[in-house]
Amino acid sequence: MPQEAAGTRRQAIGLDGEPEPHRLQDALAVASITVGIAALILGWIPATHFPGAVAGLIGLPLALYSQLISETTNERWLNVIGMVASFLGVGFALNNGGFSI
Repeated sequence: MPQEAAGTRRQAIGLDGEPEPHRLQDALAVASITVGIAALILGWIPATHFPGAVAGLIGLPLALYSQLISETTNERWLNVIGMVASFLGVGFALNNGGFSI
């Protein structure tokens, strides 16, 4: 059984010899931080507690799934920031009225 040297990683190589971009992972990471920041802002404002709660409930599983399939450190940073922002947004929204309309 061949052993990899410590600290080396294999990257997916495309047909032209260049590493393949992580388009899906990048898009999910940007979406998770965008939805998370939106949830945080909307949850903070008492008049927009309902959209903030909905955005937070969408953003948290989105960030968790994005973290699950992320491949780079930059994507993981964005995912964690999106997770925390979504969680705090839901918390602020629930404090300001939650799902009541």
